[in-house]
Amino acid sequence: MTYKIMSLYLDTSVIGGYFDKEFQEDSRLLFENVKDKKYSVFISDLKENELKYAPENVRNLLNEIDYTLLKVMPEHENLAEEYINEKVVGETSRDDCIHIATATINEIDVLVSWNFKHIVNVQRIMGYNSVNIKNGYKSLEIRNPKEVAIYE
Repeated sequence: MTYKIMSLYLDTSVIGGYFDKEFQEDSRLLFENVKDKKYSVFISDLKENELKYAPENVRNLLNEIDYTLLKVMPEHENLAEEYINEKVVGETSRDDCIHIATATINEIDVLVSWNFKHIVNVQRIMGYNSVNIKNGYKSLEIRNPKEVAIYE
């Protein structure tokens, strides 16, 4: 039986997690899975702005994997605004909302993040998906790298 290769949208926290003692074991395993072509990876151009002030090793990590860069479009920003208007999160979480909207609209299988406060949180996930469904989109799986990495 053949399975479709799962698509992952990596938010910026996963990239930073590669070098963070608390998150590096699972983040590095996930990156190894990606290098082994077990997933197809998508990242938005928003990460360029978010990584602008990150250490060089974090900025260069993406050179080690194959990924597709998604351009943030007005449709993504509009859906992100809906999350804020529906009070899923506050205005200060706009970039997080844009990541979620970009993954949703591009029908990515799973958004992966270490951001437990604003993204990987049951109440938030239910809120994001409520807005997604209300606006005619599918629900989005949102997980942390520990839940997605393949431990063989």
